[in-house]
Amino acid sequence: MGALSEEGPTLLAVPNVSEGRDDAAIDAIAAAFAGGGGSGVRLLDVHRDPDHNRTVVTLAGTPGTLAPALAAGAREALERIDLRANDGVHPHVGALDVAPVVFLRDEDRGAACAEALVAADLIGRLGVPVLMYGALADHRTRAQIRRGGPVKLARRLREGDLRTDFGPTAPHPTAGTTLVAARPPLVAFNVTLRPPATVARAREIAAAIREGGTHGLPGLRAIGLPLERADEVQISMNVERPDLTPLRVVIAAIAAHAPLQAAELVALAPEAAFEGFPPDLPIPGFDPERHLIERALG
Repeated sequence: MGALSEEGPTLLAVPNVSEGRDDAAIDAIAAAFAGGGGSGVRLLDVHRDPDHNRTVVTLAGTPGTLAPALAAGAREALERIDLRANDGVHPHVGALDVAPVVFLRDEDRGAACAEALVAADLIGRLGVPVLMYGALADHRTRAQIRRGGPVKLARRLREGDLRTDFGPTAPHPTAGTTLVAARPPLVAFNVTLRPPATVARAREIAAAIREGGTHGLPGLRAIGLPLERADEVQISMNVERPDLTPLRVVIAAIAAHAPLQAAELVALAPEAAFEGFPPDLPIPGFDPERHLIERALG
């Protein structure tokens, strides 16, 4: 992964936007991301989720291409998304909610950090405040920033509890705030519980298995969410250390508490994360050739 080219190492960007239902808006935003960095950017995947009201775009490029691509997508999201109308179940604080730059090899960490900082500066210049998270912000997490949603974040910024790193000091009235980081690959992964599971039960399980819980797994972030359109409940997760916590371990931990119905991969994942994945758990739409990073990059 992350092979060197004449222009430098391959990096990924995985912007998340707070729109998962308006196909015309999603198509325009994805096209802006893909075209914003010129011919050096490849659009690998667009994952739309109407329940979360969220779309995750995956881009590949070399240093110098992804920052302008992220800024171009941010500009389109600013024009097309009014955060005040978002009723999705996924936590969010911005139209372009998060915009991480991903390094695939440890030796490319510096290139990813530089690209993320340039991207944050360009997004801030659009009038959207940016907060860094992860290693570029003393390991502050997205959850710590998002806690309480856009209204509470605006109050924390106003009262000086938090300060923006780039751009204005207060959230944009319709686009909110964008969170930017440089990080290694993680796995965004959802598991639907078999009915008649309740949201309360999903939240109990999420609290138990997430890092720091009574049965906590290293690097696992987890929340329980209702999927009202499907009348189902879901445990939505980020596996931030797939090297320590492969998906088979996550699935076994959830299955110890409740029967499982199906799984969902959001965006792309390292191939190693799927080693030993149980064959009896369906993953609708999953295509290894498109959704495993190594295969998608060729």
